[in-house]
Amino acid sequence: MKLTGRTAFITGGDRGIGKGIALALAREGADIGLSYRKNREAAETTVREIETSGRRALAVQADVTEPEQVRAAVETVLGQLGAVDILVSNAGIASRGRFIQETDAEEMLRLFNIHVMGAFHVTRALLPVLRQRPRSDIVFISSVGSHKCAAGHGPYAVAKAGLDALAMVLAKEELANRIHVNCLACGLVETDMGAKLVRGAMGAELKDITKDLPFGRVCQPADVGSLCAFLCSEEGGYLSGHIIWLDGGIQW
Repeated sequence: MKLTGRTAFITGGDRGIGKGIALALAREGADIGLSYRKNREAAETTVREIETSGRRALAVQADVTEPEQVRAAVETVLGQLGAVDILVSNAGIASRGRFIQETDAEEMLRLFNIHVMGAFHVTRALLPVLRQRPRSDIVFISSVGSHKCAAGHGPYAVAKAGLDALAMVLAKEELANRIHVNCLACGLVETDMGAKLVRGAMGAELKDITKDLPFGRVCQPADVGSLCAFLCSEEGGYLSGHIIWLDGGIQW
């Protein structure tokens, strides 16, 4: 297993993409601490699935926009699982799909706070620990939306672009500390959020559009998890400072 002896902390790891990442890293031998905001039942289910695979797991409640909650969650994970050397900043939300003229400042700040400031808070809380490990990895879950900049997706695109910039700065700043920093820019993924986006933008269900997607299917959380596991493995040991698109090539 590629990640034996390592411990990961994943924000928003209770379901969707975060759960797919948690299961993939555990499958490769990592112990998993995950945060959730509201859905305790989903978080506990994910923990049980990880423990069934033979790895240790812990779920902690935290709103990533609240630095005190983030610090408390990190301290709990460190206390029960030991030093963390993989951070996956995944927690995020979708925007309401309005044009900039119809978007109020509160909506812009709501997206910025969770995608950028949330990643900032958890990174700052864990950096002292990550710097002490022989190798550490930070993976930010971003979106192709930060590059495609589609009309009606301003708050989300701007927030994810800020996340990308945070990652690229960190990759340079933490290189001397043996910390790899990368972004996974996902396209459409089969999650509750993905289904809501398709309904809102197209008035359709995910299953109805698969024939029009690359390779005839929707990207799965497990696809994101597998790529994340690769980035954190020895095979991905010379990758840092990259934004990797995981969208099946649909941007072309």
